[in-house]
Amino acid sequence: MSSSEESIRLAAGDAELTINPANGCRIGSLRIGGTELLRQGARYGCFPMVPWCGRIEHGQFRNGGVVHQMPLNSPPHAIHGTGRDTAWRTARAGAGEAAFTYDLVDPWPYSGRVTQTFELTEDSLSLALGVETYDTSFPAQAGWHPWFLRTLNGSKAGIDFAPAWQEERGADHLPTGRRVPPSPGPWDDCFGMPDGVAVTLTWPGELELKVTSRAEWVVVYDEQAEAVCVEPQSGPPNGLNTLPRLVTPVEPLEITANWTWRRL
Repeated sequence: MSSSEESIRLAAGDAELTINPANGCRIGSLRIGGTELLRQGARYGCFPMVPWCGRIEHGQFRNGGVVHQMPLNSPPHAIHGTGRDTAWRTARAGAGEAAFTYDLVDPWPYSGRVTQTFELTEDSLSLALGVETYDTSFPAQAGWHPWFLRTLNGSKAGIDFAPAWQEERGADHLPTGRRVPPSPGPWDDCFGMPDGVAVTLTWPGELELKVTSRAEWVVVYDEQAEAVCVEPQSGPPNGLNTLPRLVTPVEPLEITANWTWRRL
């Protein structure tokens, strides 16, 4: 493990993971045998979506009788939470594992703490996010937004998954509330997988990578030429309004995900 003000590096076998706590505690790099798997750049890599995932309609959500307004960072909506835009503290860092925290502050209207952990082995990465409060209860979501490179060493990624349904997407990019049969891609869509997220990316002749989670929701985004996003999350886009999950002093929000890979 090596660290600097900007990054912490984990290693196991020929796998190398770089985490940038100052830039939203995102994964800046994942290299397997020297091959980079993630799109590079300050906006990319893999960032945590917390305390919400995807878009909130017009940036507004309700907690009881109180309506809150989030900044419209993707007009006319608010998108992907505040965790990716703040610096996190390093709680611990070892050769193959690390943990980070940050405290919820404005513009999020409630106090709480977010924890993110990473555990790297030679053929897997385990991720965990937790949101807790010791004060007022509030709705929240958590998940990850990885930007996997579409092409590795000239080989283009294929996507294989079997969702139970697709959330119909309206013209405003929000789910309409209707569940429809899964459609062919390209996608910028949320899918329901009630037995847990299971999505396989395959770069023929190069690598197979499986994204799994006990969470029941995944957004797949593959409308860009450079990358494919497979985003396990604790609820659907706009879920603070349509499917609120309360974080309470006795019940934190927790989500885990695993990436496992093998050479082809």
